[in-house]
Amino acid sequence: MPSDIATGPLAGVKVIELAHVMAGPTCGRMLADMGADVIKVERAPNGDDLRQDAFSPAEYGGDSYAFMMMNRNKRGISLDLKSQEGKEALERLLSDSDVMIENYRHDTMEKLGFGYEELHKRHPRLIYCAVSGYGRTGPYAERGGFDLIAQGMSGLMSYTGEGDGRPPVKVGAPVTDITAGILAAMGVAAALHSRSQTGVGQMVDTSLYETGITFSYWHSAIAFATGDCPGALGSAHPLNTPYQAYQTADGWINIGGANQANWLRLLDVIDAPKLKSDPRFELNINRMENKPALDQILTEKLSHKSTDQWLGVLELAGIPAGPIRTVPEMHQDPHTISREMVTTTEHKRLGPVKTIGFPVKFSETPGAVTQAAPVLGQHTRDVLRENGYNEQEIQNFIDIGAVIAE
Repeated sequence: MPSDIATGPLAGVKVIELAHVMAGPTCGRMLADMGADVIKVERAPNGDDLRQDAFSPAEYGGDSYAFMMMNRNKRGISLDLKSQEGKEALERLLSDSDVMIENYRHDTMEKLGFGYEELHKRHPRLIYCAVSGYGRTGPYAERGGFDLIAQGMSGLMSYTGEGDGRPPVKVGAPVTDITAGILAAMGVAAALHSRSQTGVGQMVDTSLYETGITFSYWHSAIAFATGDCPGALGSAHPLNTPYQAYQTADGWINIGGANQANWLRLLDVIDAPKLKSDPRFELNINRMENKPALDQILTEKLSHKSTDQWLGVLELAGIPAGPIRTVPEMHQDPHTISREMVTTTEHKRLGPVKTIGFPVKFSETPGAVTQAAPVLGQHTRDVLRENGYNEQEIQNFIDIGAVIAE
């Protein structure tokens, strides 16, 4: 394992990632950023679907930037798991691994001979992490998983968007894909701790659907309490106001004036002292009941100054507020840079490439982003050597197409 990435809290943990596109690779990426040696096993001959033309809007120098974003800090090999030699190589990799991640469709791994029940018998310490559309049990277990579908079925799209009469809107980011990967990484970390106590691995099973449901904390609370739930509210909050985006003289600004102290401060800042004694807006419950009138008043007040002017006075008053930035603007923000949330890695073919940093900071065992995503088969030879294959055996595998090596 390369020493330059073995610095985080999961240093020494060996992970085999049999995953493609986003949810499973997000899990592997999180573990790799925390120091695990993540070996990404891509299908021969074409590799992860994220390398392919379908993701060409993020093409960069002939490579998929989307693939590079999801697979930094990993080593990459390519195996033909339909061949006996490819299966034998995977079995050897798994023999001393701690974790295997997969996000194939239902029964695919069983058909290949690497389902959880079989692997648990052969490698009882192995933690088997499955990230799928709907989980490995239940009436929808056989369905494929897609972020858009999960957002709709989980209720997420019923409260995202602009409101009545407007088309359904999904969250702009593939939140169920990304968060399912993060939840899976959390599950793997917990399973590693459990194994340290019991010596036995287990299955970690999560899904895009369950992730979408997890986002409904506030909305489910309302539904459980009332039997109903508000629909789309734009940028507004279902329980508190003012807590949303408002238009200014030259753009938009997010204002978090929902608690009582910030509400009263906001009235001072916008020079609206009479609203303090207006019974329509006295408490949050009153403001929620009279929200359209409140929004009209605040929009009129805020329209007289620019976003930057309002940000200055709101910050001085201690009221949570922020601009609505584009992604390139976010990349250039000094706080983004200070927190190392944009960093650069050295790609084998393309040289320096930028990527998003690791969002969790550890004081004693820091994670790190040190390695660009692999080209297809970049580490095949190294990984096979580490697992006992000699040069002739590796070359034979290459010659018959059981592996791809860069």
